[in-house]
Amino acid sequence: MSMFPGPGRISAALPGLCAVAASCVLGACGFRLVGSEPLPPSMAHPYLSLKDPYTDFSREFEHQLKSAGAVLRPAREGATAVIDVTRDQLAQRTLSVSAANIPTEYELTYTVTFSVQKDDKQLLPSQTISLSKDYSFNQDVELAKEHEADNLRQQMARDLVSIAMHRLTSLK
Repeated sequence: MSMFPGPGRISAALPGLCAVAASCVLGACGFRLVGSEPLPPSMAHPYLSLKDPYTDFSREFEHQLKSAGAVLRPAREGATAVIDVTRDQLAQRTLSVSAANIPTEYELTYTVTFSVQKDDKQLLPSQTISLSKDYSFNQDVELAKEHEADNLRQQMARDLVSIAMHRLTSLK
């Protein structure tokens, strides 16, 4: 029995070793993935107050807070801060119609308002962020266009969460 592994074992372990080495080098220089900024200590155990916990924004916001290391509290008591989402609204309006008065283009607008308090102190005053996207509509491919609208709504929610998370990471 040899003390050194055979060539097959070294080549099998090489990709894993390279990945570990690369992450050590990138971590040492301060590299972080986009959106992976650390949350301040005041966000360690927040209470997330939501108007509707089932919206795209609410679910994504909760997921991103947990991914960033926050441990969400089930009640305001004992929370390091309270994130209060007072508005989570998706609106759709018609931008254009055909000669037969059938909508051909819509605009989706997703608006969110939130604030952050710690004890009786306002850490982040009420912030309103809004995104709008438009998409064309064709009655002949209605199912595909509804799917496109769903994808746009989900992407806007992710973008709004990214903006909100960025504002939370700037807190002291």
